[in-house]
Amino acid sequence: MAKRKTYSREFKLEAVRMLESGRTPAVEIARNLGIRRNQLYKWKAQLEVKGEDSVFPGPGRQLGQEAEIARLKRELERVTEERDILKKAAKYFARDDR
Repeated sequence: MAKRKTYSREFKLEAVRMLESGRTPAVEIARNLGIRRNQLYKWKAQLEVKGEDSVFPGPGRQLGQEAEIARLKRELERVTEERDILKKAAKYFARDDR
């Protein structure tokens, strides 16, 4: 089952600002941000009802940083494994078989 994504308050406010500016269609904004189009409209409605001061009270999280950390951890694991394989190969070929 997929983990539910959460977005920071700033992310949501900026997405709604982009939608309200009218320069870019909602479909394109949603595609660029990696969210559903109807989610933009839900955030916009929440902002209109509650106002900017009290909307989106949760802590949210910064997806960019978390995704980058996860990517770096995967890359570190892969590089560590490659290093270990190369060390073993070097030992094997360095043996003196006379």
